[in-house]
Amino acid sequence: MAILWWMPREDNPSSEAPGREERSRPPPPAVVPVAPTPSRPVAPQATVAGEPDAGSSAPAPEPEQVPALEAAREHPVNLEKLREQMPDNLYWELGAPTKDPEILHRREEQARRWNALLGKVQSNTATEEEIHQYYDHRRAVSEDFIAFASRVLQEHGAQLSEQERGLYALSIQMHRTRLDEIPRQVEDALARKATQDQRREEWQRGKKGP
Repeated sequence: MAILWWMPREDNPSSEAPGREERSRPPPPAVVPVAPTPSRPVAPQATVAGEPDAGSSAPAPEPEQVPALEAAREHPVNLEKLREQMPDNLYWELGAPTKDPEILHRREEQARRWNALLGKVQSNTATEEEIHQYYDHRRAVSEDFIAFASRVLQEHGAQLSEQERGLYALSIQMHRTRLDEIPRQVEDALARKATQDQRREEWQRGKKGP
């Protein structure tokens, strides 16, 4: 499962949740094309699959793949039960293991849409509403992936391997860092937009002449 570092939360994600896949090792957190999930249990993600990173001026790269962990026994994390407990969590829409082509296609469409909006934010052509929409989405993704990973550790931490616990903890840490950075990123984006708008006005006045 891909490591998530940008959601997609890339946008107003579809409200439909992916198909349920019971007792498959979930990758917590987090938009770019998402590769089909391996058939064997996978390690938790640190970021949301296919989510672009607003902290970079370049297009979001493909998420790094986390090596799948071999399961010597039935995995203790029951996704079916977790979905019942947290039905509205964005993990199901953006990060839950699935091979459903419709779900994968929907994630790719979301990734393209959020990447396009990220491009507008970085080029200072996004409106204030679009800037807030983009970062509100990022905030929601990180909050939901933190909630999901925290619930897994709380209920199943003692049954997970040390490596798995470490991956879930890393996911939580990375998304908390992202949340801490969002206020500054919003402020910077709005400031750049204001400067760009002022320059555009001055240029328009200069064209008209005295």
